[in-house]
Amino acid sequence: MIIPGKFDEIRPFVPEELPLVYERLLADQQFLQVVKAVFPDAPLEALKQQMYSCKTLLDFQKTFFYGIVHNIMKKSGNGFELDAPSLDRNSNYTFVSNHRDIVLDSAMLDVLLIDNKFNTTCEIAIGDNLLKLPWVKDIVRLNKSFIVLRGLPMRQMLQASKTLSEYMHFAISEKKENIWIAQREGRAKDSNDRTAEAILKMMTMGGEGSLIEKLQKLHIVPTAISYEYDPCDFLKAKEYQQRRDMEVFRKGPQDDIISMQTGIMGYKGHVHYCAAPCIDDFLSGIDSETPKTEIYRIIAEHIDKEIHKNYHLYANNYVALDFLKGTSDFADKYTAEEKARFEQYLDGQMAKIDLENKDEAFLRERMLTMYANPAINYIKANA
Repeated sequence: MIIPGKFDEIRPFVPEELPLVYERLLADQQFLQVVKAVFPDAPLEALKQQMYSCKTLLDFQKTFFYGIVHNIMKKSGNGFELDAPSLDRNSNYTFVSNHRDIVLDSAMLDVLLIDNKFNTTCEIAIGDNLLKLPWVKDIVRLNKSFIVLRGLPMRQMLQASKTLSEYMHFAISEKKENIWIAQREGRAKDSNDRTAEAILKMMTMGGEGSLIEKLQKLHIVPTAISYEYDPCDFLKAKEYQQRRDMEVFRKGPQDDIISMQTGIMGYKGHVHYCAAPCIDDFLSGIDSETPKTEIYRIIAEHIDKEIHKNYHLYANNYVALDFLKGTSDFADKYTAEEKARFEQYLDGQMAKIDLENKDEAFLRERMLTMYANPAINYIKANA
C-alpha cells in the first residue's frame, strides 16, 4: 500500500521501517534501562530476537504490549472487560471515548479488541506534548499511534488539523484500521465527560461528501470507560488547587511523566469498557438543512448521552454522590463496608497531596466530584 508522503510526520511506522527503528531503540541506553525494568528476567538477546521477528505493528503489539498490559492489570487492577454487542468484529470503527488515563485507556482497548476477536487493534491519536523523548516517540509509533501536533501558530494548526483528519479517513477507508481518539483534548479532570465539538470539526476537515457523510465514513462508536479507582485522582485534585491559587499555573515538564507512571502503577480496581452502537444510523436521521453549528452540537450531545448511559457504576460512585450531597439517597447501592472502604481510600489519597497551603475541604470536594459525576450523568442519561 502506498501511503501519501504528507502523512510521514504523524503516521505510525510501516513494516519496511521496522528494522531501522529496532536498531535505533536498541542503541538508546534509556530505552534499554526501561526494557530491563519491564522484563527483568528476560535476556536482552532473546528480546532482540523477538523484536526483529515482528514484521508488522500488530505483531509487535501482540508480542510485547499485549502481555505488558495484562501484567499491569494483574498487579494493579481487578479485571477489565469490553461489552460491544452491536459491533461487527470484521468492520472498522473510530472509537470516541471519555479519557481517564493517559496511557492505559487506549492500551487496554487494544488488548480487549484482541481478546474479543476483532480483526485488528486501533491506531491511537496521541498529542506530541507527550513525546519529548525520541525513544518514546518511536515506541508509540510502534504501538500504532498517530501524532496530533499541538502548540502551533494558527495557520499551521489549521493545516495540521486538516492533515490529521485526512489521515484518519485514510486509516479507516484504505488501511482498514480502527482508530481510538479521546472525546476532547486532555483528560476530564472532574470526570464530567463532554465531547468537544472541535474534535468533530477536525474530523470533517478531511474526507469527501457532506459533513454528515464525512462523519459516517469514520463509523464513530461512542465508548464509555469506567475505572473503579482513578490512581491519578489526587494529582488531578492537586492541580485544581494549584490552578485556583496561582494566577498563572503551568504544568512542569515532569507532570505528564508522573501522571503516566502513577496511572500505570497505581491501583485501578475493576475497569469496564462499553462500546455503544455505531452512530451512522443516527447521523442519517439528522435533517440535511440543519445549520452546521447545530449539527456539531447535536452529534456531540448524542455521543455524550451514549457514553453516559453506558458507564459501569461502582459502589464508589454512589458513595461519593451521597457524601457530596450530604444525603443517603443511594444507600441501597452500597454496603456499610464499601462505604467505609471508600472513605479510607479517600483519606489515603488525600495524604499523598503535597501542597504548602493544603485546602483539605476543597481537595476532598474535588475528589468526591470526580467519582460522583459519572453517577450524576448516568442517572440523567438513563432517566
